[in-house]
Amino acid sequence: MSPARQVAEQSALAAVAEVLSCPECDRGLSSAPGTLRCARGHSFDIARQGYISLLTGAATKLTGDTAAMLDARAAFQATGNFAPIADAVAAATTAGRDGDTGGFIGDIGAGTGYYLARVLDAVPAARGIALDIAKPAGRRCARSHPRAAAVVADVWRGLPIRAHTLTTALSVFAPRNPEAVARALGPGGRYIVVTPTDRHLVELIDPVGMVTVDPEKDRRLAEAMTGRFTRTDHRVVDYPMTLSRADITNLVAMGPSAHHSDAATARIARLPDPFEVTASVTVGSYTPA
Repeated sequence: MSPARQVAEQSALAAVAEVLSCPECDRGLSSAPGTLRCARGHSFDIARQGYISLLTGAATKLTGDTAAMLDARAAFQATGNFAPIADAVAAATTAGRDGDTGGFIGDIGAGTGYYLARVLDAVPAARGIALDIAKPAGRRCARSHPRAAAVVADVWRGLPIRAHTLTTALSVFAPRNPEAVARALGPGGRYIVVTPTDRHLVELIDPVGMVTVDPEKDRRLAEAMTGRFTRTDHRVVDYPMTLSRADITNLVAMGPSAHHSDAATARIARLPDPFEVTASVTVGSYTPA
């Protein structure tokens, strides 16, 4: 990494230190050269790849995405096929807000940082915090946008974010912890949640063996939000994508279906090239109840 990039990534973390909290004692963090530390002396070194790990205690039960999965996701996102989804997330973030509101935007389960970067482009005064449990994701997110700080953390243990400090939280195809998000959002805060519909990638389920969408997904999401959030907007983003076999290979390799990618390779080779596939998601906007 060049010295200039290293300085920029450490600056991005320093700029969000005021809203991060120590995972050991929940006190606020402050920036020092190469580290973030709290008033009780707990110190966390910034990795040379630009992210900081706030994972502590026993090993988590979650493993996160592998570097290979993230490589495949970045390759697919680079084609622009999911750009309408990213645009919808940015639109949901800025809807009804006059001008550039700035503030802090947390992306929970940020992966490559793709969606957070699109939102930060739409809100030029905001600072982003990309949270993911996987260190390979931390490395990618540190490079995803000049105003994105990368933090490795376990959402199921709570967010290392000070109470009522986030302007917006994002959860795009990612695990959700509504209780922790409700605590982190400030007054007027917004929680943007993206989930697949039962039409998402449906053309690939039988031919390739893609993992199907849980039919109880909507019910479980509603139950998790009840008492904590009120839904203020709900939009379906549904459109066709014309994909090459290479695109489909990356789709399989970037998500839960990656565990069956060897079996899928031969099936993908039998598909027409190109092949039309549906992208279909819901973009929900929520405010704390």
